[in-house]
Amino acid sequence: MNKRPLIISTDPGIDDIAAMTISLFAQELDVRMIVPTWGNVALKYTLQNTLNLEKFLHTKVPVVVGANQPLVAPMISAASVHGKTGIAGFEFEQADDSLIEPGLAATLMAKEIKSSPEKITLMGIGPLTDFALLFKQYPEVKENIAEIVIMGGNIGHGNHSPFAEYNIAGDPEAAQVVFHSGLLVKVAPLEIGNKAHLTPEQMDKVKTCGEVGNMLYSLFSNIHEPDGDPRIKIYDPTAVGIMLHPEMFTMKKANVNIELRGQYTYGASVMDFMDQEHANAEIATDVDLDKFATWFIDSIKKADQGRE
Repeated sequence: MNKRPLIISTDPGIDDIAAMTISLFAQELDVRMIVPTWGNVALKYTLQNTLNLEKFLHTKVPVVVGANQPLVAPMISAASVHGKTGIAGFEFEQADDSLIEPGLAATLMAKEIKSSPEKITLMGIGPLTDFALLFKQYPEVKENIAEIVIMGGNIGHGNHSPFAEYNIAGDPEAAQVVFHSGLLVKVAPLEIGNKAHLTPEQMDKVKTCGEVGNMLYSLFSNIHEPDGDPRIKIYDPTAVGIMLHPEMFTMKKANVNIELRGQYTYGASVMDFMDQEHANAEIATDVDLDKFATWFIDSIKKADQGRE
């Protein structure tokens, strides 16, 4: 099997931990680089969380230090959801910095993309700051990028503001650069993350998936929905699902722009499904929940088996 080369930009974050875990052990993927960035919490935490996860999983993928702030927008934080360090609910053994590859993220990503015999996929599951810097500084790399897959944006109501989803609201200017890169962007929006949930019974199955399953169960169990919903919403792994199993999703093309000026709508994802002529994205509008839950649990089992 020819594995798909992948660079991950991430801000772990509980659901980021799940998405990275699945990606690192997916037989279809060859994760070339992980770029932790600021996002859910500050960069010092997302970087350490990435290193700690790799130590826990016994993987050795190079880690490149990403951006510590947005391009223009003021800093935001989701520590109230994910905990101060981003991974409340589980104590990883602290890792050293031996996996860190020194250098600027944009430069190192460009080097990896240019030198790859196969086109590389970019997956963004946090603010898109580092991908925007990559395209601004090294626009020629687009020729060797297969596609961009992100978890972010919203069709309807946001979760950071009434109009904006958190990952896009974190760096709206960066998101606009990515959507107007000339590359098709596949999007798992907020609505898909809300729908792609696991029931308490399904989470009990996750817990039985060895040490990896227990780790993820502990992390997700620490998230409490404001509305008291006992179901666990699985956001970032939906981006992995779209990449590996698009048949689980209903995808619709749209022209996407990010609102950069609105007093009340800053960071909103304006998704125009009528403008097919200028479509720059494919948006997941529905998911087969049973298939997704089965895939998610099976992926955690494989990760635990691969870790040993």
